[in-house]
Amino acid sequence: MSFFSISIKLLKEPVHFFYFRFMEGLVIKSTGSQYLVRFDDGSILLCRIRGNMRMKDFEATNPITVGDRVEVDWKKGDDVGQINNMLPRKNYIIRKSVKLSRQVQILASNIDRAFVVATPVLPKTSLGFIDRFLATAEAYNISAGIIWNKADLYDDEVWSFVDQTKELYESIGYKVFCVSAVNGFGFKSLLDEMNGKVNLFSGHSGVGKSSLINALIPGMKLKTAEISAQHQKGKHTTTFAEMHMIPEGGYIIDTPGIREFGMIDFDTYEVSHFFPEIFKVSKNCQYGNCIHLNEKDCAVKRAVEEGVIAESRFDSYLSILTKQDVFK
Repeated sequence: MSFFSISIKLLKEPVHFFYFRFMEGLVIKSTGSQYLVRFDDGSILLCRIRGNMRMKDFEATNPITVGDRVEVDWKKGDDVGQINNMLPRKNYIIRKSVKLSRQVQILASNIDRAFVVATPVLPKTSLGFIDRFLATAEAYNISAGIIWNKADLYDDEVWSFVDQTKELYESIGYKVFCVSAVNGFGFKSLLDEMNGKVNLFSGHSGVGKSSLINALIPGMKLKTAEISAQHQKGKHTTTFAEMHMIPEGGYIIDTPGIREFGMIDFDTYEVSHFFPEIFKVSKNCQYGNCIHLNEKDCAVKRAVEEGVIAESRFDSYLSILTKQDVFK
């Protein structure tokens, strides 16, 4: 059975076989070489891209990504359409390709809100990983938030940790949600935030992204996997990025679980711009080009000492600044 027929069966969407040319559609699934495109009438078509599109813009492992609006050429009788053009993106979010260090991976485009799905247990997500995701979203002008999943497993100690992080990140300006894919705890406030928007979910393998989407969207049957008892890490169940429609309106973009979040090389003097609380305080530094490392009379380092800026956030800032940017 072909990729095309499998995808259509799973999505249970009709494919209208008629002649169209340069019809605009939305990329809802990408395998890197093949794409599913949804058109305004609800029809879906398997497509490939025109070869020379791979050389456009910058070196990326995927020139077309989920969330892109594209123009497709399809002729009656053909099984596959051809993407001839990508319409301008309002934004996109990327990460450094782990296997190809000189290239980047575009996670998705045209995003309204990017959520890092995290867990304080089974497995534990580091704050450094969360900060890298938030900083990347800031760099690409995408509103971001945090979803703490698996609330049904929290004991008093874990709840105390989650509450502290919620207070920290909300004081900076990020929305934080605590939910459980098992019993639906916290779903109402999360759905109220997501409805009508294009929402990206990203995070470590094993944090329950697929289980969460299955619970948020009735009828979804995304594949899930158990956590490794030995290593307390998850297994990859989402292989390719894919968009799923929210019944009340909007989309969730499910992305493959990632072990680490490699950031692209930001300009040294711009890193602080992606930490809102650090950037705000940096205006009081003695030197206009202060990078808050070894400079005298640094307002940021003083704010860290006084507890105005969290040490964990400053540590994340320094790790990006010094390019020690991999957090498990």
